[in-house]
Amino acid sequence: MISNRGSPWIITPKVFHFRSDARNIETLKIAGINVVSLANNHALDYGYDAMLDMLKILDDAGIHYAGVNFDEASRPALFKIGRIKIGFIAFTDNEPDWESTTEMPGVFYIPVNIHDNRAKRLFELVRQTKKEADFLIVSTHWGPNWGYRPPARPHPVWSPLIDAGADVVFGHSCHVFQGIELYEGRPIIYGAGDFIDDYAVDEIERNDQSFIFTVETRDSQIYRLRLYPTVIRDFQARLATQGEAREISGKIQKLSAEFKTPARYDEKGQYIEILVC
Repeated sequence: MISNRGSPWIITPKVFHFRSDARNIETLKIAGINVVSLANNHALDYGYDAMLDMLKILDDAGIHYAGVNFDEASRPALFKIGRIKIGFIAFTDNEPDWESTTEMPGVFYIPVNIHDNRAKRLFELVRQTKKEADFLIVSTHWGPNWGYRPPARPHPVWSPLIDAGADVVFGHSCHVFQGIELYEGRPIIYGAGDFIDDYAVDEIERNDQSFIFTVETRDSQIYRLRLYPTVIRDFQARLATQGEAREISGKIQKLSAEFKTPARYDEKGQYIEILVC
């Protein structure tokens, strides 16, 4: 949450309440961030005034967003990069009490259950958005905070998202990265891990390790992923050293192999390469 307004949410008890000063929007602008997901378990940490203020701050900065609002919390972000029109949908399976309604703003809450009517609404939203977008990203804030492997598979939501038209399913929430699966030639990133964080580092589940995830396309079709290993130091994301990169890359190779996804480590470039097609 980015805002100077509000006070900690007290209706639903929480241990952590996160908020960043409004001035820190400049960090996102300098970094070239052009779209963000707001569907998560901290979007209302400081109440409705702060959340609505955040939307204005993002609008004023020219940064697109998806995942929170009134009953239109499901509204996708649509924007262009060059000649390519990008679609971006964001939802969460956390904080059901924050689900948006026609009366109150909130998050785009979707339980991870294919039989739930809200999940069916999500699939239809993906189908309709894909008609408008050349390339569609579905961002999902889901699951527990820890664990290198997603909860017991199969996950009944992820492959239908691809079937409905998603080009990438980008999962996050877990503080450590998880394996990548290719389904019908499109990647499902179950968990991207932490990129910038202020938690203490767990010595077993290394939440200070992750990647810069890059997607390369040809004619709006993904043909390659490249993952550049990162390590958090002093609350900053830094490219991993050679030894660290080898360790982190070996871990993602092993985790992705469980999904039968070949991931090659380039020693010279210090990145993981996954060929999609």
